[in-house]
Amino acid sequence: MSEIRRVSGRRVWDSRGRPTVEVEVELGDGSIGRGIAPAGASRGTREAIDLRDGGARLGGFDVQRAVAGVNGEIAPHLAGREGTDQAAIDAALVALDGTPNKARLGGNALVATSIAVLHAAAASARRPLWAHVAAGAPVTLPLPEIQILGGGAHAGRRVDLQDFMVMPVGARSFAEALEMTAEVYLAAGSLMKAAGKLAGVADEGGWWPVFDANEEALELLTRAIGHAGFAAGRDLAISLDIAASEFGAGGRYALGLEKRQLDTAGMIDLLGGWLAAYPIVSIEDPLAEDDEAGLVEFTRRFGDRCQIIGDDYLVTSAARVAHAGAVGAVNSALIKLNQAGTVTETRAAFEAARAAGMSAIVSARSGETEDVTITHLAVGWNAGQLKVGSFARSERMAKWNEALRIEEATGAPFAGRGALAPRR
Repeated sequence: MSEIRRVSGRRVWDSRGRPTVEVEVELGDGSIGRGIAPAGASRGTREAIDLRDGGARLGGFDVQRAVAGVNGEIAPHLAGREGTDQAAIDAALVALDGTPNKARLGGNALVATSIAVLHAAAASARRPLWAHVAAGAPVTLPLPEIQILGGGAHAGRRVDLQDFMVMPVGARSFAEALEMTAEVYLAAGSLMKAAGKLAGVADEGGWWPVFDANEEALELLTRAIGHAGFAAGRDLAISLDIAASEFGAGGRYALGLEKRQLDTAGMIDLLGGWLAAYPIVSIEDPLAEDDEAGLVEFTRRFGDRCQIIGDDYLVTSAARVAHAGAVGAVNSALIKLNQAGTVTETRAAFEAARAAGMSAIVSARSGETEDVTITHLAVGWNAGQLKVGSFARSERMAKWNEALRIEEATGAPFAGRGALAPRR
């Protein structure tokens, strides 16, 4: 009795107060699953496209057409299908949409439905979601990557870089990792307030800075780690999301805060200088998605000592991950459900990263909800790393807190520093 009995979509609201799609799936045995689509502010050009209503109402972000597609097309198309066959359900969704980027029905409609089916199947099996996707394989609690300062598209572009984060590489458990991060988050806010550099809170909960140069954020973050009583590099290290596609294209990079332009070589040298000066262990999207040659050169120069993550460049595409591995463009893949559009495609990108010898980070988006699916996937897939946003706002804390519950329930080991690429 695990065939799909009912699929229903509704409009709910995300962390930015924008509409998004929630889907509820009921199986024949009464098991129910729900999934909510997240939304990104910084987006790769090749990722699945959300279906929005456009126009003036709600800033053009309404999702009534996407919800109507769930109820009018997706629901009858999935009715009666085997709800535990995730691959078949996702293939049916992709075929029904019929476009390469999910534009007709909307990536938001498809990913919410796919997540809901996965939850319903886990409920039918009477297992937690992490255990359902692990299918008996070993699991670990992921090393968290947590934003302390927000920038780029997440903070009105007050600084050019998008995320200034910490990774508690010296922690011995997930619970300890969060406690260490909490101390650094508070210390950073205190230091910024005292210096008159605090303007509020950014989209993902990190502090919204008022700096005169991008490197000022790195200096502040390093000081905050020490101010909290930890050793920078040993206890907590720095991770950056450059999101270079937001300010660079065609091999040119415009740093608006500092009113200067760099070419690819200049951008590589800038980041290389930061790697030498600060305890940075991970850099995401150091160059724009159209600058593959630059990414290859950056990874050649620094990939033996730093995790170099592809996000906009890879867009959670198995084919693009495999290609990136073949040419040596990055050594790590960011994994986002709504970039791919279905759970099965997301898993394929994750497996492609593993096959290429890359690390993988399961990631949230800047527009999030109370949905905690990604926490379960990070544990159940044994990804080793999880990026959720900051250590504030309930849509972020729901995911961190879910990992605490899983750690307590399972006693599974903590991935720690060993999850980073290159392996340490």
